[in-house]
Amino acid sequence: RMYSSGFLVFTAASLLCGAAPSLLALVLARVGQGVGAAMLMANGPAIIMAAFPGPTRGRALGLVGMTVALGSLAGPGLGGLLLQGFGWRSVFYVNLPIGLAGIAITRRFLPRAETLRNESLDIPGAALFAVGMTGLLLGIIHGHDWGWTSPVILGCLGLAVASFGAFVRWERHAPEPMIDLSLFRIWPFLSGNMVAFTAFMAMFCNAILLPFYLQEQMHFSPMLTGMVLSTLPMTMAVAAPVSGYLSERINFATLTSVGLGVMSAGLLLQSLLEPVSPMWRILAGQVVLGLGVGIFMSPNNNSVLSSAPQDKIGLVGGVLALVRNVGMVSGIAVAITMFEGFQGSALRAGQEAAPAFFSGFRAALTVGACLAFGAGCLSLFRRRLFRAKPAPVHVVIRKD
Repeated sequence: RMYSSGFLVFTAASLLCGAAPSLLALVLARVGQGVGAAMLMANGPAIIMAAFPGPTRGRALGLVGMTVALGSLAGPGLGGLLLQGFGWRSVFYVNLPIGLAGIAITRRFLPRAETLRNESLDIPGAALFAVGMTGLLLGIIHGHDWGWTSPVILGCLGLAVASFGAFVRWERHAPEPMIDLSLFRIWPFLSGNMVAFTAFMAMFCNAILLPFYLQEQMHFSPMLTGMVLSTLPMTMAVAAPVSGYLSERINFATLTSVGLGVMSAGLLLQSLLEPVSPMWRILAGQVVLGLGVGIFMSPNNNSVLSSAPQDKIGLVGGVLALVRNVGMVSGIAVAITMFEGFQGSALRAGQEAAPAFFSGFRAALTVGACLAFGAGCLSLFRRRLFRAKPAPVHVVIRKD
């Protein structure tokens, strides 16, 4: 029901986005889209875990990764075509038939789930977490513009620290907490989420800045920009099922470390783009980055989902979605901060606009590469914890 309702909320919010009469109305409708998307992303892994409890789970998660990649592949290209041909409102209206089809498919194929426990939503915990995240991201995003020591920034960061502290205290004693903090005592669960958070931060340093490079420096059209951006999910769609299959046979941490190493190399390649780079050079960086993401994603999700108790699998899916989205937003904030800081320094030093752009662009993507490399080192550290235990030896004593 929650998954199907997610489609309904997302579709209705897409309709409101397309019909928005002002920027404020559009932003509020986008919040509705975020609520619907959260309902989908938080429950998807739990459905997979319930449907594939055995050794084929890796392949199932790999196919999910491929499907996510194909959706990401279709999005930028289709968005560029719609934007160029029908205007920005069509980008939201196209979600209506897709969302209605999603509702029909979920009602047709997903089994009706029984209510296991009657639990209420942890409103105070959710409010404290939301206030903390808002303060943290406002501080990170606007620190360069407003000044890192300005009262507003210090107030935002102080509010974040206070809210997160209150959130942890509340969750420890709440009868039905938003997040079961005892899960983070499981090292594979904690390390897998830490790696995922850092990896998504690294990935979105490229995702937020590359479109500006393609359109402002290379002067690509929206449609061509969408096609270039589609190279990453296209590569990911090929790598994810293979990596998911291998995760059933190879140590989780080995695959995730290799994927993060490749991702770091792809970000370094993108950071070395020139003011006028050949198309193959831009695509090569996207392919390497997409290969790394595809290798990393399925094994890491499999390791996190397999490490937690099965009666907590819905919560684990929610934590995975939370970590992924917070990592994305944090990566955007860090990339913008680095970009604006180095670009501003270059402009004050007397550089022209184009060299100043590349000063910020390279600094942000280099930071992303370092984040991916650091996540890979953490993944290598947890490798010994995923070594397969030897099968127990059964001794049968016969009387004769």
